[in-house]
Amino acid sequence: MTITNTWAVVQMDAYPEYEGEPDVVFTVHWTLSGTDGTYSGSSYGSVGITLTEGSTFTPYADLTLDQVLGWVWANGVDKDATEANVAAQIEAQINPTVVTPPLPWSA
Repeated sequence: MTITNTWAVVQMDAYPEYEGEPDVVFTVHWTLSGTDGTYSGSSYGSVGITLTEGSTFTPYADLTLDQVLGWVWANGVDKDATEANVAAQIEAQINPTVVTPPLPWSA
């Protein structure tokens, strides 16, 4: 089963000003959507971003998706485990362990 995963950042919370810099991100809200073409699964979360004194500051307007996702994974979101969870959701749809058949007396 080949799954296509799509990570997205749906929102970033920022301080209007922090240590002289504008719009400093401190929380990232993310989603992961996975599909095998027929079935799909997803995960959503948010993660606090550790502000490291002395690190290079990137202005909000210059942030890239790859950079912000790097922060997400560096601050406690396990990329591999999250993708495995979505894969398990898809697998459960393909091979359900619990089913709800119709009541035998209803036509």
